[in-house]
Amino acid sequence: MPEIALPVELGRPTGSRPAGRLRASGKVPAIVYGHGLSPVSVAIEGRALRAALMTDAGLNALMTVELEGTEHLVMARDVQRDPVKHKVIHVDFQIVRRDEVMSVEVPITLVGEAEAVHREDGIVAQELFSLTVQATPGNIPNSIEVDVTELIVGGSIRVGDLNLPSGATTEVDPEAAIVVGQPPQVVAAEEPAEGEEGEAAEGAAAEGEPAAEAEAGDSAASEASGDSSE
Repeated sequence: MPEIALPVELGRPTGSRPAGRLRASGKVPAIVYGHGLSPVSVAIEGRALRAALMTDAGLNALMTVELEGTEHLVMARDVQRDPVKHKVIHVDFQIVRRDEVMSVEVPITLVGEAEAVHREDGIVAQELFSLTVQATPGNIPNSIEVDVTELIVGGSIRVGDLNLPSGATTEVDPEAAIVVGQPPQVVAAEEPAEGEEGEAAEGAAAEGEPAAEAEAGDSAASEASGDSSE
């Protein structure tokens, strides 16, 4: 994985107002820490930071920063974004070593066409979108590809089925499903909404009321006729 040189400015003022002015000028406040170094507040050019985080490595990109004449290898460990504009508003950079094992999240990408699933109008349901892996910085994969070509309805691809890149391991349960071939969804017939059935019954009863009244009237007339004949 190539390393990206990221220019930083030391001595930035801290606090919400100074940070706001810094962002207004196109810069991003950040902190560099780790391996015995006390947290150092720095400022980074927003464009340079975006370019570094938009490589294939994403948030796992390896970067180098120079602090007071010493170069450090760093990774972005906490990236805060504006909830509305989604712009990066603060970053925590952790100093790492090339020979230390890191625990990072690596995105999972599905490749291939699950033709057997599609022929049955089934659904290719992805259950895991990233995988926690352990690796040294240079062995962290940009992504993990999962081939779904042989997937069938009722089948699945699990963590234990993966062939991780050399130097990378995972402690995730090997039985955890990454992708599942689900059967077609069956649309159930619509049932009457609550209250509709009762209303229908009441309507039927109401329609029958005139007939019932007529029958009652005929019965009363017959009884009256019988009384008069006596």
